[in-house]
Amino acid sequence: MSQFDVSVITPSYNQGQFIERTIQSVLAQEIDGLEYVVIDGGSTDETLDILRRYEPRVRWVSEKDEGQADAVNKGLKSTSGEIIGWLNSDDIYYPGALQTVRAFFQSHPDVDVVYGDAYHIDEADEIIEPYYTEPWDLERLKDICYLCQPAVFFRRRVVEQFGMLDAQLHYCMDYEYWLRLALGGARFAYLPKVLAGSRLYETNKTLGSRVAVHREINDMMLKRLGQVPDRWISNYAHAVIDSKGIERNQRLRFGVSVSAMVIYASLRWNKKLSPNLARTLASWISDSAHGTVKRVLQR
Repeated sequence: MSQFDVSVITPSYNQGQFIERTIQSVLAQEIDGLEYVVIDGGSTDETLDILRRYEPRVRWVSEKDEGQADAVNKGLKSTSGEIIGWLNSDDIYYPGALQTVRAFFQSHPDVDVVYGDAYHIDEADEIIEPYYTEPWDLERLKDICYLCQPAVFFRRRVVEQFGMLDAQLHYCMDYEYWLRLALGGARFAYLPKVLAGSRLYETNKTLGSRVAVHREINDMMLKRLGQVPDRWISNYAHAVIDSKGIERNQRLRFGVSVSAMVIYASLRWNKKLSPNLARTLASWISDSAHGTVKRVLQR
């Protein structure tokens, strides 16, 4: 039996601007049986000085790694808590989060993974908006990742049964893990309580790489599901067109460009255009053309 009830793992690399707030949000939970480990990838900013200030309450290592997923995997191997949380070095827990999660797991022994609500927060910890979440539904999870990673907790038996994160992934390693667990039969539960803050800012890895993120998600979906859902094909097309600076008020150009990209993406990942997407494209082009003609006639 582990001496720790809860293990929290923070992967870190050059996040000295935020990591102290992350650490403080974990230590402020004030629960017995907490194991907190920071796996740093060899930061060259003030991160290591900050980590030293929190010894021995925080155990840490700093060495070169293969990225975020590799760092989390190192943390999974070096911890022993029965409940696991993964909190990135720019995110935070809200007061009472770990107590709430531990109590939920204790009263629901059949649940393998629990996820709560979260906020998107800015660089100053101010709330931007609620993170979109839904009650548990595997089919919906294939279309949209409504689990906010810092607000997700899982039992160690999940790691023992399903393995660790896919270290080949750089953006959607969490989404892939939730799908892998769910498709394998892990039991998920939704806890409608705000547990964490997920930070959005201009240099955020995911926010700054939309096309690469969607490309990786589609590759992952093909591997995990055997095909890419229509919604992710469409999301990829919109990300590409947005990256090219084609604005939505250019209705005909935008509609034709998105449609062409949807066809390309469908053939690239699914080898065919689904009937549903074909109908959607026809509607987009018709609406775009109609809007363009109407504006010309009104001049």
